[in-house]
Amino acid sequence: MRKIALLAMLCMVFAVASCDDSGHPIAQQSAQPAAPAYPAEVDTVAQKLLGSETNVIAYGDLAKNGKQEAFIVNKVKIVPESMPPGLLVTRAAIIEKDGNSWNEVLLVDEHLKNPRGFLGGQPIAPVDGWRVQKEEDVANGLELYFTPLHKPAGGYTQTYEVRWNPEKKRFESMDQSFEHFLGELQSLQPVDER
Repeated sequence: MRKIALLAMLCMVFAVASCDDSGHPIAQQSAQPAAPAYPAEVDTVAQKLLGSETNVIAYGDLAKNGKQEAFIVNKVKIVPESMPPGLLVTRAAIIEKDGNSWNEVLLVDEHLKNPRGFLGGQPIAPVDGWRVQKEEDVANGLELYFTPLHKPAGGYTQTYEVRWNPEKKRFESMDQSFEHFLGELQSLQPVDER
């Protein structure tokens, strides 16, 4: 009888201990950051722009310019086990509400772009995916750091900061010291020095 009671108690201990396993789906879901609250129209605009598998990562006055913006992404579907965890995306955008319409003010696909052109300082070769780090600064607003998931052809892996330039009133990339804004380029073609 003692053996049965001891066995039953051991089973209960293992059952309780397994509930705290970090591999449990409930524990994994709670480790994910909560989705921001945003109006339903953001989903409609996001799906038109990036498709039905779009996630809203941030919403609000992200640029500290008095307008409502949403940071939307298409996450990488299958993450290789060798890839460190993080926000891994194939495409991303920032949309901004202007009156009754929404405008795309930043697009990230194979390159980093705003409505004026390609953001300065980025690789010429296309990038197939990005690791994104998002920080919200009280003064500067949303600061995004994009790192190619793989080394670009003919280049090297580097992190690119993108944030709102209050003087130019648009999202722009920063120089390597993350202190000065870089201008836009109309094309990413190599310079012909003949």
